[in-house]
Amino acid sequence: MFDVGRVCLKIAGRDAGKKCVVVEKLEGKYVLIDGMTRRKKCNTLHLEPLDQMIDVGDGNHSAVAKAFKDLGFEVTTTKAKSKTQRPSAIRKVKQKPVENPKAKKKTEKAEKKPKAEPVKKAEKKE
Repeated sequence: MFDVGRVCLKIAGRDAGKKCVVVEKLEGKYVLIDGMTRRKKCNTLHLEPLDQMIDVGDGNHSAVAKAFKDLGFEVTTTKAKSKTQRPSAIRKVKQKPVENPKAKKKTEKAEKKPKAEPVKKAEKKE
């Protein structure tokens, strides 16, 4: 059912609703998929087989992309950028903790009040 070259529809996960092709059978009920989805290991329970079959050749991404183009599907290719190529805006920047304005007012009021001097006991006159 999930032979190499079978076109499937991904029905679960992040790539749900996208078409893919089985590139390789793996252990148990897992297969390697590629196409409009990310190239990754996938459980066959998350795939719905379609009637179409594709000749994927040796199974590399360029052969799969070419076969999908022939069917009329668009395959997007993304390449991971190295850390030095990423813009600095993407990197996490430490932010200062936001202070509660009400708490700030309370501390200001406490600082403004003068401290009362201790009351001395009156000395008894004899």
